[in-house]
Amino acid sequence: MKFLITSLFLLFYSFLATAQQAELEALRKRENVTGLQLVYTRKGETRQYSLGQRQASTTPAPMTATTTMQAASLGKVVLAYTALRLHDQGRFDLDQPLLTYAPYPRLQNEPRATRITARMVLGHTTGLPNWADYPLAESWKTSQLTLKFAPDSCWSYSGEGYVWLQRTLEHLTGKSLEELARQEVFKPLKMPHSSFVWQARFEQNAAYGHDKAGQPTDVKRFREPNGGFSLLTTAADYSRFLRALLTGQGLKPATARLLTTAATPATRCTTPLTPTDASISWAWGPGLAATSHGPAQWHWGDNGDFRGFFMTFPQTQETLLLLTNSANGLKIVDDVLRLFVGPGQYQAMQWLAEEK
Repeated sequence: MKFLITSLFLLFYSFLATAQQAELEALRKRENVTGLQLVYTRKGETRQYSLGQRQASTTPAPMTATTTMQAASLGKVVLAYTALRLHDQGRFDLDQPLLTYAPYPRLQNEPRATRITARMVLGHTTGLPNWADYPLAESWKTSQLTLKFAPDSCWSYSGEGYVWLQRTLEHLTGKSLEELARQEVFKPLKMPHSSFVWQARFEQNAAYGHDKAGQPTDVKRFREPNGGFSLLTTAADYSRFLRALLTGQGLKPATARLLTTAATPATRCTTPLTPTDASISWAWGPGLAATSHGPAQWHWGDNGDFRGFFMTFPQTQETLLLLTNSANGLKIVDDVLRLFVGPGQYQAMQWLAEEK
């Protein structure tokens, strides 16, 4: 009888996985998403899919589970976790102003910056712009930063804040972000295909980006680590990181709670302030959402021609990660959540549409 029950379960699981793959492929084609990697986990069960092309061309170049993808802003959450690990080690204080650790020449003409702490960076309340200039331009490195809003007054998404935190951690440790991430995240969580800088080993199986028309753009070979956007990874690797994010693995219990506790309501910095969406807030790194499936952690990634998304559900121990090499990638997120997690309202994408 036990053997029969097990066989029936495996048969049902196989049928379900096949049906979900077919529906996922239909969604991909409908929205012109060139290629995707997806990993869904629930209480030890994992479903993993690699669909479409890593490069649209007359010669098929299929997406595989080990194809290198740009994770874009999902790298910010890795930087946040790294910072919390270093905080647990007593390397720095989340509430001490960053400028007391090291000068930051790009803010030398901004006296209000003396108040900004790591907590403000992690919760996006520094008042800094997202980017002062195109961050891949050489001129960006020395561009002057001016606060758009008073520190800790409202929520304003900022890649600049995360880069400043990165530079502070690099100064304190004498190590690059790439070295710190390898030490604190990639190695302990067994993420062999992840890096904040380009590796020669990625060359043979790296994904090209694609615009909204489905035309290939390029492969960006990041030479310097940037916590805001340069993470290169696979869905299988990043899914291991999400398990740590979900459970607080590698962090002291009080620090782990910062990943599921609201640091700030996501009250957008506008004039007047946009009323708070009660379903969305921000923790120390990831966003938080009150969904019909329970409380969730979430974040999106958008490098233009690579877009991705994750959502985790602590109560049900579920994680869902989607990486795409397409400017259309975020169009399928709501449908993907309903396909794997179940019918309901997940809030984050609606809020993000308003943010953009």
